[in-house]
Amino acid sequence: MLKNRIYKYFTIEIFKSFLTILFAFTVIAWTVRAVNFLDLVVDNGHSVKTYFLFSFLNVTNILTKFIPLSFLLALMLSIIKLERQNEFIILWTSGVNKIKIVNLFFLISLIIFSIQIVFSAFITPTALNKSRSLIRLSNFDSLSSVIKINDFSDSFKNLTFYVEEKDSNNNMKNIFIRDESNTFNNLISGEKNSNNTTIIAKSGFISKKKLILFNGVIQTQNDKGELNNINFTKTDLSLNAVTTRSITAPKLQETKTTDLINCIKLKNLEERKKIINCPDQGMNKNIVETLSRRFGMPIYVPLISLICCFLLTSSGGQKSNSSKKYLIFFMGFIILILAEIMVRYSGFSKIHTALYFTIPLILIPFVYIILLRNFIYEKVKK
Repeated sequence: MLKNRIYKYFTIEIFKSFLTILFAFTVIAWTVRAVNFLDLVVDNGHSVKTYFLFSFLNVTNILTKFIPLSFLLALMLSIIKLERQNEFIILWTSGVNKIKIVNLFFLISLIIFSIQIVFSAFITPTALNKSRSLIRLSNFDSLSSVIKINDFSDSFKNLTFYVEEKDSNNNMKNIFIRDESNTFNNLISGEKNSNNTTIIAKSGFISKKKLILFNGVIQTQNDKGELNNINFTKTDLSLNAVTTRSITAPKLQETKTTDLINCIKLKNLEERKKIINCPDQGMNKNIVETLSRRFGMPIYVPLISLICCFLLTSSGGQKSNSSKKYLIFFMGFIILILAEIMVRYSGFSKIHTALYFTIPLILIPFVYIILLRNFIYEKVKK
């Protein structure tokens, strides 16, 4: 009964440290990334609401990447804290076997392993896909925030804007618009083959989803190279058809895990075309790398827990004990770095993929046996 309480206490301490460190890393990284996302408002004209939702949905991606490092730090700090408080000495003198504590830490690592699998394989791709759909479905909120004075703005697809002057009320002077996508083609005679519309106006302003221009000319060029000019004193341009240059197609990391697995399994060309980011034939190394990252990286978490358990072994003295702490942290950190490097090469061949998954699976029982032998040697030595 007492041992169960002790195990519960250790588990709570580790999870408290883990969640605190993970939260701190995530907030710092998310803040930095959220600043980069300001381009959605400044350059692409999306609403502030879209910006905040997009930024919030990217939190899961950051959180998932910091889980292994946060667990490494949490487990090490928890072991060091419990050691300084003489918690372990009480356990050892009461007859608790060290390997049972190792098993407890390993069990906790399997819980962290499961959490990372759920996030990396299911929650994060879904959240990222949702964030991309926000950009795809939302229109820009403010044209005036995108258009800069004395600068050719190409934030919109196949549209170029130039404004010489603009006041605080968004009244503009000397406006130049180059339309290469027939967005404003309905202003001219209605010829379907007209393209490359150029609009020049002396002044104008933006009202809701309309650009109202005064005293200008609209020039179009058809497929035969013939020009058509229309002078106007006032015209309204609807901005509903204007689209930004924001990437709207889901990236590979935003694709569902089931779709990526089906892309590898399916051989039929028509079936593969239905899956986003799936090549017509062959196996895309980026898809294998993405799947390896989602399912392979969590396997290194249990290995990290066993590496940290070497802190439970006896040391020669205080100086030796201090050096051992740094060495063990360095070993755990190097394993995470190597895992990150190897995952980038996992898609090059089946051998690389197999190595990435089998290395931690081989090392886990190997390290566990070394720990067991060290604990047995300590007992014999005593």
